[in-house]
Amino acid sequence: MSQLPAFLTLYRELIATPSVSCLDPHWDTSNKALIDKLAGWLTSLGFEVSVNELTRQQGKFNLLAKYVPSGSNGKGGLLLAGHTDTVPWDEGRWTKDPFQLHEADGKLYGLGSADMKGFFAFVLEALRGLDLAKFDKPIYVLATADEETTMAGARELAAFGELKPDFAIIGEPTSMTPVTMHKGHLTEGIRVTGKSGHSSNPAGGVNAIEIMHDVITGLRELQRDFQRSYHDANFAVPYPTLNFGNIHGGDAANRICACCEMHIDLRPLPGMAMDELYGLLDAKLKPLQQQFPNAICLEHLHEAIPGYKCDPDSAIVRLVQEVTGNSAEPANYCTEAPFVQDLGCQTIVMGPGSIAQAHQPDEFIRLDEIAPAQHQLRQIITRVCGPTLASQA
Repeated sequence: MSQLPAFLTLYRELIATPSVSCLDPHWDTSNKALIDKLAGWLTSLGFEVSVNELTRQQGKFNLLAKYVPSGSNGKGGLLLAGHTDTVPWDEGRWTKDPFQLHEADGKLYGLGSADMKGFFAFVLEALRGLDLAKFDKPIYVLATADEETTMAGARELAAFGELKPDFAIIGEPTSMTPVTMHKGHLTEGIRVTGKSGHSSNPAGGVNAIEIMHDVITGLRELQRDFQRSYHDANFAVPYPTLNFGNIHGGDAANRICACCEMHIDLRPLPGMAMDELYGLLDAKLKPLQQQFPNAICLEHLHEAIPGYKCDPDSAIVRLVQEVTGNSAEPANYCTEAPFVQDLGCQTIVMGPGSIAQAHQPDEFIRLDEIAPAQHQLRQIITRVCGPTLASQA
């Protein structure tokens, strides 16, 4: 008999273990303590556990746990995946301790209660009630690092060797509604380097703000090109977007600005190749780069995240729609789905809790969501790892 703690104890310990990922080192925390807890719990259920330190981020770790029934050929099966990290918290806006699970008003409060450390408690609780030895297919549990920043963990799944499940569910908070597509995400920095001088003699310098004005004019054309040339009616905003997020330049009104920097956010549609997108961006900048040699520099602020789309008629989508009663939807946010999908498995995003709670103060999951989600997850695991759905993969 497993010595796995009770569901709320699992939840409480997950929330109490800090695992913040942030590009600011002041906030950033290793996820090793959380990985160790998951490793111990999954081992108690009979899983074989592997833990890898990331090459991109030392001090951050991925975990893969697998259970291969003795009668199985070891192929296919189901992968349940989630990220172990949370965003930082705003102490001025939280009214509760973010690291203490707090029950009130029919809700469980805590940092990561919805997005998405709590998902691992649901997975463990579902597995506890199943006789895994009678399954026909393997079951895997994946816990990644740094999804909230660089997605470094999801980019290093090849380190686990031959991981080839038939199906994957990424447990982001979707209120148990299957998400089968989302846009990608790029964040780019554009830096213009000019030459300072006295404002009374414009010819004595090169004004970086004026050049950046021309850069923005070109990128505004790209915005219109996106709307004319690309369309996916599944999304509320059916074309790729380009947002001007922030801009900084100059230091005094009477000096010619020597440096100006702008950050932009791009959201490509599923299926758009990153090379294609960068090609369109470069094409708008190239004339200005030729006009102002060595003045305009494009910097990738993080590695590109491609868009994601799952066949709406795939076996896993049909199954989860039947079990949950919820129709598949697109999402506006980004997930690890494109990287998990690269394993060659039918991949959806679906988990308990609401995405409206993600990155919010006093984050919570409703108590009345718990039992239905546990039941649905247990049904999905049982049916995927049995012979019926597996034969359709």
